[in-house]
Amino acid sequence: MNEIYLFVVILIPFIGGGLAAALPWKKRTHMLVYLEGLVTLTSVLVWMLLLNRPDGVFTLLNFTGNLTIAFRLDGLGCVFAGLVSFLWPFATLYSFEYMTKEKHEKVFFMFYTITYGVTLGIALSDNFLTMYCFYELLTLVTVPLVMHTLTREAILASRKYLYYSIGGAAFSFIGMIFILVYGNTSEFILGGVLNPEALVGRENIFLLIYVMSFFGFGVKAAICPLNSWLPQAGVAPTPVTALLHAVAVVKSGAFAIMRLTFYCFGTEFLRGTWAQYLLMGVVMFTIVYGCSMALKETHLKRRLAYSTISNLSYILFGVVIMTPLGLTAALSHMLFHAFMKIASFFCAGSIMHQTECHYIYQLDGFGRKMPKVFAVFTISSLALMGVPGLCGFISKWNLASAALESQNVFAYIGVGALLVSALLTAMYMLNIVVRAYYPAADFDYNKIKNVKDPNWMMILPLFVFVAGIVIFGLHSAPVMEILTAVAAGSF
Repeated sequence: MNEIYLFVVILIPFIGGGLAAALPWKKRTHMLVYLEGLVTLTSVLVWMLLLNRPDGVFTLLNFTGNLTIAFRLDGLGCVFAGLVSFLWPFATLYSFEYMTKEKHEKVFFMFYTITYGVTLGIALSDNFLTMYCFYELLTLVTVPLVMHTLTREAILASRKYLYYSIGGAAFSFIGMIFILVYGNTSEFILGGVLNPEALVGRENIFLLIYVMSFFGFGVKAAICPLNSWLPQAGVAPTPVTALLHAVAVVKSGAFAIMRLTFYCFGTEFLRGTWAQYLLMGVVMFTIVYGCSMALKETHLKRRLAYSTISNLSYILFGVVIMTPLGLTAALSHMLFHAFMKIASFFCAGSIMHQTECHYIYQLDGFGRKMPKVFAVFTISSLALMGVPGLCGFISKWNLASAALESQNVFAYIGVGALLVSALLTAMYMLNIVVRAYYPAADFDYNKIKNVKDPNWMMILPLFVFVAGIVIFGLHSAPVMEILTAVAAGSF
């Protein structure tokens, strides 16, 4: 019954997070040790499951027929669960120092830890109903994190995030109903589960439902025109925005779209249809739109947020190519982008924590005063641009290769969108780096004499993330073999 541990790893952060807020801690240090131990224990258990993967399904609830809440660890779930479980302990460590200047720590860490369990629930879902329930639960546990500061901006941002997510839930719910009614099974099966007999004469209806569901899950993946909530969510504390923009929320949206496309509707049904071309056009527009908006944005976190919007559609571009190579490329960018973006966001958070500076024009000369932070930021910037030797180049190469291999003329246009995006990314990321290292000749460093790098709790996660960026860039073959096997259904 190793399958029961699939539920245990989800339950531990739920119970542990609640206890973190309920227990009367005498010292803050005791709470921090407890939280880090709790998150690390969960991650260790997840990796034990990944290395000794159970073959069966753990059914928690069986409502009727194929309506079940069940958990299973397949290849795609392994990738997402492995990514989340690796990054979360370091993100938690980083948050300890960042939250010293924030209020209501107990409540913050309760929801922050519970979010870990919810995200694992999405990764380990066996069927559409289970994924949908955890997907919507993710909205409920992250709304309090977005509004944590309780400022007017935070409250407005949390409302917008909630409204958009509720709207997306309605569209994805329609897709779930169609899968439950017209699918041969409710479980996720690579290749799709739709009953071929049910499709006859109803192809356009099912394609419309797929498009609606795509946009429904696309809310969290910040696809145009449903992305305006993401830059506004930057008012939340940086540990929240980093997970919103790099791991938990936005990647859950991309992950759900992968499930919808490859494991529910099936690419054999979707490929070559108007639905594919429509979504490919929307995705390509979002890639360029996100970069263009980032270029004109002067607020540091909002610039990175628009960058996230663009890069999420890189992942979706791989998905809508609708080939095994496209899925492999999408998975590689989902994985590598998480390291690049969480590193850059945590650098931004370190700057704000140390200096209270939020705008790019305030960063002149910071490169000399914060050498560790800006070294990491520079490397993550180069990776986002796609410089060879770093992981961003690998995933972008994979996406371009998948587009060309598909022999889809429309996908060739996507390669052009990737090139335009790379140019714009270089402009909006290097602008920050150049200002930090090369201020004006008459710049007075005495104005920033108190600026310095943060302590080890912030620096250590940055070094781990940048090490991942470099290692994946120089030696990605083992990871790519796994992702290729996942896309082929042999892992």
